[in-house]
Amino acid sequence: MSTHNPHPYRGRLAPTPTGELHLGHARTFYQAWKRAREANGKLLLRMEDLDTQRCKPEYATQVLEDLQWLGLDWDGEIEYQSQTPSRFLETWRQLKDDGYIYPCTRSRKEIRALRPPYDPDEQDTEAIFPIEWRPEPGAEKAFDSPEGVTWRFRVSEGEVIRVSDVRKGEVSYTAGVDFGDFSIWRRDNIPAYDFSVVVDDFHQKITEVVRGEDLLRSTARQLLLYRALNANPPTWCHEPLVRDKEGHRLAKRFHSLSIRELRERGEPPAGVLELAEANSI
Repeated sequence: MSTHNPHPYRGRLAPTPTGELHLGHARTFYQAWKRAREANGKLLLRMEDLDTQRCKPEYATQVLEDLQWLGLDWDGEIEYQSQTPSRFLETWRQLKDDGYIYPCTRSRKEIRALRPPYDPDEQDTEAIFPIEWRPEPGAEKAFDSPEGVTWRFRVSEGEVIRVSDVRKGEVSYTAGVDFGDFSIWRRDNIPAYDFSVVVDDFHQKITEVVRGEDLLRSTARQLLLYRALNANPPTWCHEPLVRDKEGHRLAKRFHSLSIRELRERGEPPAGVLELAEANSI
């Protein structure tokens, strides 16, 4: 990868078709749409459908219907992550050849047994990987393909990563304390979230990422990937989360707060957006 010009404005909507969109999605996607339109920029739509076991065509169709019902449009053709595997393989190879990543045979269950995960109310729930479980340097050289094992990015213990956010200001995380060596490629041969969004956001020349603040910690990890790839990161805008009556972050399992359910109740698009705004914290 090489650096790219951060202008003009290019934003994106990046839904994952694993279930029904809810109020939190409505608010975040609306803010992404609004910021792009106010900047007279482009807004791309990327369907993050790499996990073929969980991502379903019917959900992808529903996502498009819900976005259009909300009045949110986008520019250009829809891109599907599942249709661009060579892009991820090429970047995996670059990180491997440069020595930033290594193969890991430890299971998630083993790691969680040793180290508890983060707050389960966050989207980010990856437990810190013990550095004593790292393989010997050079272990990655024996692999021509990412298949069969998990691949992790090696972080520098104690390094402070500062995230500059449009809404939150500067937020800092410490490698080895707030997160450890993180997964960039899953054992089931699927690129991990932090890795795939960096690859695609760079490829699509995204200049600003608008998403929920539960992904702030992920942003710190992604900044390390951008640096390793010698690529300019976008700017970040992490939106407040929409929560249920008990104060928990919404998830796709909350069917009663899904856009589809609210539509069927007769709520107008403006009413759904107002409800989302009223419940954001």
